[in-house]
Amino acid sequence: MPQRARRAPARGPRRARLQLRHIDPWSALKFSLVLSIALFFVWMVAVGVLYGVLSGLDVFSQVNELWGELQGSTTEPIVTPSLVFGGAAVIGAVNILLFTALATIGAFIYNLCADLVGGLEITLGERD
Repeated sequence: MPQRARRAPARGPRRARLQLRHIDPWSALKFSLVLSIALFFVWMVAVGVLYGVLSGLDVFSQVNELWGELQGSTTEPIVTPSLVFGGAAVIGAVNILLFTALATIGAFIYNLCADLVGGLEITLGERD
């Protein structure tokens, strides 16, 4: 009699349960710093595009004319590219500092909470 090949019983997808108990604050600081610098450049490009569109629609020239009329004399323009991009750069630099500091402080707070409750539990599974 020929032997039949034995088949292993069909099993479902493999699963792994993981617990996230600790986030290294130094790693969180480095990652958030790189991410916030990248977002700073995205911010500056977005401001540049928005400034280009509004300048093409003559919004800033009308604002400057209105400002001159309110002052009663021809003064220097109030809205200039250096003012817009300088302000955007200052806002972006403050965002870099705040985002990096908050991410690092968030890692510390998560580590304290994870010590109390055991951390985050994640179940990873293969697709069927």
